[in-house]
Amino acid sequence: MDFEQLRTFQHVSRLKSFSRAAEKLGVTQPAISAQIRSLEKEVGARLFDRDGGKVMFTAAGRLFEPFAEHCLQCHSHILVAVNELYRSARGEVSVAASEATSLYILPRVFAQYKKHYTRVNLNIVRSEHLRSVEMVINREVDFAVVSMPVEDPRLVVQAVHRDDMVLAVSPNHPLSAQSTARLEEILKFPLLLLKQGRQRNLVNTFFSACDVQPRIAMEVDSSELLKRLICAELGMGFLPRANVLDDLHAGLLKIVMVEGMKLQRELALIHRKDRILTHAAQAFLEIAAGAMDRVYTPLRLSQAAG
Repeated sequence: MDFEQLRTFQHVSRLKSFSRAAEKLGVTQPAISAQIRSLEKEVGARLFDRDGGKVMFTAAGRLFEPFAEHCLQCHSHILVAVNELYRSARGEVSVAASEATSLYILPRVFAQYKKHYTRVNLNIVRSEHLRSVEMVINREVDFAVVSMPVEDPRLVVQAVHRDDMVLAVSPNHPLSAQSTARLEEILKFPLLLLKQGRQRNLVNTFFSACDVQPRIAMEVDSSELLKRLICAELGMGFLPRANVLDDLHAGLLKIVMVEGMKLQRELALIHRKDRILTHAAQAFLEIAAGAMDRVYTPLRLSQAAG
């Protein structure tokens, strides 16, 4: 049973004529008869009685008619809803991102987006880098915001945010009174680090290039936990500037620049190349790129073709 058969049944029932239904649908009368016969075979009962030129419902046809109407209405509603989804911003946009990006980058973007698109539901899925990329590839989310580099031919990679990595210390730390410190000075104090990830790789590369070994006091899984431990005076640590600005303004942390060190993390907004973006998703792509590009260090958009 298909919608074409149901539409044929609808026209025959409304016009009470096979020939007029054929004329209305622009097909031959034998084609109309064949479709009705096929529908009757599937239903298992005759749907129309033809007495001369007059077409009337059988008992089965009268019972079948409201269900056919309902199915065709549902079909129409589905087509309208899907078409509307791509013409106006509605539905849902889902974004995977790390804990820190969810806390310090995306709220600004979401707030700006919701000012213009109130009918769209926004959903943040917290996940680490590899899982975020995997969710985009598996179509579990529309977008992900992840650290660069990202190299996968299935993805559109749009650089949207660049941020300095800074050394954060508590206000009572011996280095807190200094705006800058030499590498030899920071090596005297215990360092808190993330166990893994792009930020940890940046820090490791810096120390390796300087051929020094820092005093690692603790390794943690979360950048937010790392920041809390720094505030609790358990050590100092490297964090993106965006993550510590609120704490800096509140007097909970101090930033110390390390001479000779320039570490930057770069974030990208990614989505599948072959994904057809709804109007809501396309609007998010444009607003997110612009909003994140204006935070902290401006960065021109770049799109990798993969």
